[in-house]
Amino acid sequence: MDHVLLFADRIGGTQFGKSNEIYKFEKIKRAKAKARKLHPGLEILDFGVGEPDQMAPAPIRDALKAEVDKPANRGYADNGIPEFKQAAAAYMRQFFGVELDPAAEINHSIGTKPALAMLPLAFVNPGDVVFQTVPGYPVMATHAKYLGGEVVDIPLLQENGFLPDLGRIDPALADRCKLFYINYPNNPTGAVATDAFYDELIAFALKHNILIVQDAPYATLVYDGERKSILQRPGAKACALELHSMSKAYNMTGWRLAFFCGAPWAVDALAAIKDNCDSGQFKAIQHAACAGIADEQLAEAICGHYERRLRRMVEVLRSTGFDAKMPGGTFYLYVKAPKGAGEVDFANAEQASLFLIENHGISTVPWDNTGPFIRFGAVFESAGEDDDERVLAELAARLEQARLRF
Repeated sequence: MDHVLLFADRIGGTQFGKSNEIYKFEKIKRAKAKARKLHPGLEILDFGVGEPDQMAPAPIRDALKAEVDKPANRGYADNGIPEFKQAAAAYMRQFFGVELDPAAEINHSIGTKPALAMLPLAFVNPGDVVFQTVPGYPVMATHAKYLGGEVVDIPLLQENGFLPDLGRIDPALADRCKLFYINYPNNPTGAVATDAFYDELIAFALKHNILIVQDAPYATLVYDGERKSILQRPGAKACALELHSMSKAYNMTGWRLAFFCGAPWAVDALAAIKDNCDSGQFKAIQHAACAGIADEQLAEAICGHYERRLRRMVEVLRSTGFDAKMPGGTFYLYVKAPKGAGEVDFANAEQASLFLIENHGISTVPWDNTGPFIRFGAVFESAGEDDDERVLAELAARLEQARLRF
């Protein structure tokens, strides 16, 4: 059997599995292994992870323990239970002042990643254009390409506050665009969108007949400003779909629960695709989420945990030469990569990141899409708040030892 003839062209066809290209996160994994071999016993300071370091709040965990034993929760959830949609509506009202119809303007998903993967199935035909901001999360664009869509990268530049410059987009290209993916608060830059930007983007979308896909998993992790939803802005419900995740706001990463909300026609279309892709998240998990997602105190405690760490990380990074500033949101610090260390020069952020891992046991994530940047995450492992200072003091000592040049 010549199985290579069976692979679809979208994943490489007959060349599937033969590429020598190594994904950057695999390079990081290999660099960690090399560091452990070169420096036995060295503690790897891992600032490269992208998931919470703590467990979900006790009220949510306790609710799951009770719900899992209820026979009514054993069946398929399909497109979600009414109680979770109502809880999601309460969350949007409590956190953002946005009123939504739970039946028509909200639906659950098994995390935001599957929702982003399914979206192009509802909207993208071969030859259609999809805009995605870079650096960023590529899932929706990847699936748009699978369907024959044309993906256009819209750069997020520091000089523009890491917001896309809509004025530089070719209007003829915009007329061909179906979906415009944005992500605020932004991973990896930590930028928060302004009301003025949202208003400009909504006007742009209405003019060019585009659905805005606002990926908002970090919506509750905002510092020195108010939490924002694009659905707060006039006209948004006509052209925007916003995705909210329980993973980052409530430390429920492995629980796989999210919801999408906004334009009723877009919610309906994605729900129709979803109904043919999965049978819904376990009802007990949805009920458990209902116990906490509209509770601001729970979310603020989690936000405070990251804020304390981030403010101290800014101090450490600035003291060792990085131009670090407190992010507007998320749990990431996005900083210009060093140009070298001692006598060693770095051609890009990836080289800088691999050097730090292999030589000093400091793991970060490099981004070279729009210039050399490194992402430090405030989700590092420690034994508790008191141990945070030990980890960050060790980070400072190792960075000093690295003799970085900027």
